[in-house]
Amino acid sequence: MTDALPQLYLISPPQIDAAFASVLSRILDAEAVACVRLQLATRDEDTLIRACDALRVVTEPRDVALVVSDHWKLAERAGLDGVHLSDGARQVKKARADLGSDAIVGAFCGASRHDGITAGEMGADYVAFGPVGGPDLGDTQAQDDLFQWWSEMIEVPVVAEGGLDEAAAVRLAASTDFIALGEELWIAPDPLERLRAILREIPSQSGD
Repeated sequence: MTDALPQLYLISPPQIDAAFASVLSRILDAEAVACVRLQLATRDEDTLIRACDALRVVTEPRDVALVVSDHWKLAERAGLDGVHLSDGARQVKKARADLGSDAIVGAFCGASRHDGITAGEMGADYVAFGPVGGPDLGDTQAQDDLFQWWSEMIEVPVVAEGGLDEAAAVRLAASTDFIALGEELWIAPDPLERLRAILREIPSQSGD
């Protein structure tokens, strides 16, 4: 079991506009967030660089880590804290070698215990499993017992992401190091209020 309740990890929408930085600032000022992931749909380097710069202005003064999905060369150029790899353990070793020991290297491993263990052995700072909720997941869902087993057997921090709601946050609070929220927040009329509704189910996280 983890020793403390999970920290917050935010995932950007696939597209962001100038207003997103203000929305993110409001959330970071209101709640304790450990990490923000820039996860855009585009592969256009100029667009990604501009987005990195815009979010770093928000995260850096607040001492919140900022990582980018997959583009670890860009992470180094843009002065980010690291990279989140979406293809499991495949590129962890290479990303670690390129970015160095101080950078954050995380790996999304779906629902695969094997991929998670491999990523950790190759130097990942955290392993993310998911989705943990949502419709019609079938065999792709990361089941609660995966997080339970991981927290008891493996020292590498674990992130739960994908389809998180109040019920999932409560179920996974004791067996995860981070809960990652993205679309769950951004589709809401007020993302901060949506976040607080989830956190209210974990009282010490919301400061109650």
